[in-house]
Amino acid sequence: MPTIANPLVCCAKEPDISILSDELLAEVRGLPRRNLAVELLQKLLNDEIKLRSRRNVVQSRSFAEMLERTLRSYKNRAIETAQIIEELIELAKEMREASQRGEELGLTEDEVAFYDAPETNDSAVQVLGEDTLKTIARELMETIRKNVTIDWTVRESVRAHLRVLVKRILRKYGYPPDKQERAMQTALEQAELLCQDWVA
Repeated sequence: MPTIANPLVCCAKEPDISILSDELLAEVRGLPRRNLAVELLQKLLNDEIKLRSRRNVVQSRSFAEMLERTLRSYKNRAIETAQIIEELIELAKEMREASQRGEELGLTEDEVAFYDAPETNDSAVQVLGEDTLKTIARELMETIRKNVTIDWTVRESVRAHLRVLVKRILRKYGYPPDKQERAMQTALEQAELLCQDWVA
């Protein structure tokens, strides 16, 4: 029976198992059958979007729209197969970067979901600054977490109370009044996704 001189050397380099790793994307890019590469990328991206839809409503919507737009261009023959493969690979990289954004911001996964909720890409919101947006995200998450109950989604009184609390937080930090309603709705929608973990 052959022995390995140093078993640690053999296993020192662990493979990158992330589904959207550079290695996998490079392999897909090199597939000889381009239509198969497109289908594979579409499946991988759809699966990733489905996973995100359980944790971050804003990210999942955004990436779903980007994927749909890209695929529509391809199906309408507006772009070539090679170009769609590159665009899908770029989208996969954006998804991977979005997953790492929480670490860069110093936020938990749940906090990132609430950071995304108040339209952080909107120019009016950008005026508030990243630190204020992070504070809003943390406060929204904590406030909602403390006030959700098992049946909060069906009890209008609890929902109304949460709406008031969310609006209060947004006003407290100078969130643009014309954007508050939508941000509040998105925050509550986000809470519905995450609350199963919180009240369990």
